[in-house]
Amino acid sequence: MFKLMRRWWKYMTAKMSGSFEEAADPKVQLEQAITEAQDQHRRLTEQAANVIAHQKQTQMRLDRAQQELDKITGNARQALLLTDESTQKGDTAKALEYQAAAESFANRLIALEREVADLQAMLLESTRNSDAAKQAVQQNSSALQKKLSERQRLLSQLDQSKMQEHMNKAMQQLTATVGEDVPTFEQIREKIESRSARAQGMADLQGSSTESRMMEVEQASINAEAQARLSELRTQLGLPAPAAAPTDAPAVAEQPAQQPAEGGGGGGQPPA
Repeated sequence: MFKLMRRWWKYMTAKMSGSFEEAADPKVQLEQAITEAQDQHRRLTEQAANVIAHQKQTQMRLDRAQQELDKITGNARQALLLTDESTQKGDTAKALEYQAAAESFANRLIALEREVADLQAMLLESTRNSDAAKQAVQQNSSALQKKLSERQRLLSQLDQSKMQEHMNKAMQQLTATVGEDVPTFEQIREKIESRSARAQGMADLQGSSTESRMMEVEQASINAEAQARLSELRTQLGLPAPAAAPTDAPAVAEQPAQQPAEGGGGGGQPPA
């Protein structure tokens, strides 16, 4: 039962993580990653500052101890000189006092020498740590700068991807159903082509109708009457009949001769 619950918990965690990753905005996640990198760099810088500060403090302590050591060494030498001088003068009491002071300075000198040695070892170690901290901060700063530069490239790539996705979606909407009230491009084109074909069909039907044939008959009658009138005018003018036109020539082929005939009748025809 416990194994089943643990497996179910792992499954739900993985499922929720996957759903979150799918729904999360990459731009927001990128900003979160940059913010985390900046916070990490700030914490590293603070730690490095503490290490460097410890090295500086150790250096100051060593300098003070070295100064104190030089001072005690001088005092010990001076006490020995005074002891020797008092001994030569025969002042045993002062000689003993100076001797005791010299011994005290010597004890203090030994302690200071040990302290200086310890501080020197501590300073050497803190100097190594300080150099390592400076190097770590420098490397992390370079990595942070690279991430900041990479952020600009990724943001540009993300904007380009979003634009491409919008274009793909728009192209899909040209051939896919947009909605109940909005026809697609294919539907509109089919509607226009259907209307054009229907109009052409109506024109073909009207061209073969009875009214069209009646108009053709009327036009043929008018053409025959015009030919008869032309023949009458030729007879009055004494002109010969024209040669027979080919069967496939149009019936109105003789019409251009009508103009000079009418012109001649208006100027030179004798009165009846």
